[in-house]
Amino acid sequence: MAKTLKAGDRVSWRSHGGKAHGEVVKKVTKAMSIKGHKVAASAENPEYLVETDDGTQAAHKAEALTKL
Repeated sequence: MAKTLKAGDRVSWRSHGGKAHGEVVKKVTKAMSIKGHKVAASAENPEYLVETDDGTQAAHKAEALTKL
């Protein structure tokens, strides 16, 4: 069963520095770039744009995110 996340949900995920926390900004269903990094999202393979508490943005698949 796929996770259901929506804008405003507080989430955590594993990052290079340990565990990061932030908020879902939106569900991404089209390819996009974040700081020059290509996000290969699609309607069949969506990702979620998340923003950390310090304002950094990244995209992650639902299975990489834990709803808080």
